[in-house]
Amino acid sequence: MNLDAHLLWRGPRWTLALLLACLGMLGPFSIDTYLPAFSGIATSIGATPVQMQQTLSSYLLGFAVMNLFHGALSDSLGRRPLVLGGMALFTLASVGCAMSDSIGALVLFRALQGMSAGAGMVVSRAIIRDMFPPVDAQRVMSQVTIFFGVAPAVAPMVGGLLFVHAGWHAIFWFLAGVGAVLWIVNWQLLPETLHLAARQPFNVRNLMRGYWQLARNPRFLALVLASGVPFNGMFLYVLAVPVFLGDHLQLLPTQFFWFFMLTISGIMGGAWLSGRLAGRIEPRHQIRHGFVIMLAVSVANVALNVLFEPHWAWAMLPIAVFSFGWALMVPVVTLLALDQVPERRGMASSRCSPSWPAWPTPRWPACWCRW
Repeated sequence: MNLDAHLLWRGPRWTLALLLACLGMLGPFSIDTYLPAFSGIATSIGATPVQMQQTLSSYLLGFAVMNLFHGALSDSLGRRPLVLGGMALFTLASVGCAMSDSIGALVLFRALQGMSAGAGMVVSRAIIRDMFPPVDAQRVMSQVTIFFGVAPAVAPMVGGLLFVHAGWHAIFWFLAGVGAVLWIVNWQLLPETLHLAARQPFNVRNLMRGYWQLARNPRFLALVLASGVPFNGMFLYVLAVPVFLGDHLQLLPTQFFWFFMLTISGIMGGAWLSGRLAGRIEPRHQIRHGFVIMLAVSVANVALNVLFEPHWAWAMLPIAVFSFGWALMVPVVTLLALDQVPERRGMASSRCSPSWPAWPTPRWPACWCRW
């Protein structure tokens, strides 16, 4: 923790949490916003479905690769330059997407978007631990998770409205505006939270030494898996939404929002309770509670699927409860992982980043456009 933290941010704690949540939301928000316009973009620029899929793959590839470096660079160069640089590149890449008239240009600029959007997500977690002691950091991390949960639910609706009323170009102009606003706000408000004495030397040898330090730390790896495996298990359902909700549960596209409302409500509820429990119970007990909830509801979900025909009345509720259990323990797990290497919290945050899933493209856009 930065010993001068009390001098760096004098506003309410929730305002910093909101600012950091906005940085973290940018990655998933920029994935989901343009998906309702998938078919429209393909028609406009003469792209095939496979080529359009490449715009998503290039984004995710750039996002995943640069996630490994954002945090490490912030340990050397500082948190603020990485955030401002990421927001500037994201804004320019969004402008490039909006002006693209070919699939090649769109793939390129989507890759640049992905490379820059993850900076806020990775660095924001390191900033929390720079600014707050463990108990307060857990509360702020929980607040960030609550705000963060809004993005996947809101983004497709925003993108669908923009596509219907202003065309697909407006989606990327909107994202460029979001990036520009975030750059301005962070330029004005975000302090440099990494103390000069805590900065790492900026060279390849030191970088590789840091990655090796994390890779051979079994406790750190266990914490990363504790966060990432349940997260990806939860979003297996998100990936299968058209089949899960449309084919198996026989829901209409206009009813799909219930699944997302329940899941996001579970995440926000678990994060809220995690913040309330900070300092009241031991971290390992809170993690245990989260895993007990996830394990119990997973067993119940399997039993229900074996014994009964699929039905919306019970099929979606276990996923919401699972999300609640995940959000209950993930702020604690993330902070414990960062504290395994206190001198390299940015790098540790990079390794803690889950891979944000993409909605399935062949049938999903049509569903959203019928809202």
